[in-house]
Amino acid sequence: MSASILIADDDPNIVLALRFLMEREGYRVRVATDGEATLAAVAKHRPDILLLDVMMPRRNGFDVCESIRANRDLAGVRIVMLSAKGLTGERNRGLRAGADDYVTKPFSTRELLARVKELLGPVATATQSSPAR
Repeated sequence: MSASILIADDDPNIVLALRFLMEREGYRVRVATDGEATLAAVAKHRPDILLLDVMMPRRNGFDVCESIRANRDLAGVRIVMLSAKGLTGERNRGLRAGADDYVTKPFSTRELLARVKELLGPVATATQSSPAR
């Protein structure tokens, strides 16, 4: 079974681009467009990795990240925060909230994909090398 990715972003253009990129790589993709919907989707579907925008309606990415990290049942979910805020303080805040990585927008899709593959480790490798059916 392929790894699952939840894209949490309220910008439809970013969602479209990330969904296309991740599905092309063989990942199962779900989308949430606000913080509350993100928490519900994580609880229900438990993705392998969450691409989490910082600036979202109904709970920002920092709050969402902290809520996920406070739940032991979700400890294995990898979180990559995406933000237009590239200041060191913002990045540190994201990492303190429990993010595994913090990527500044605009970002290289190639670089983001490499980070996703690295965070997924054996999950990504096993699913990517499986023969097509």
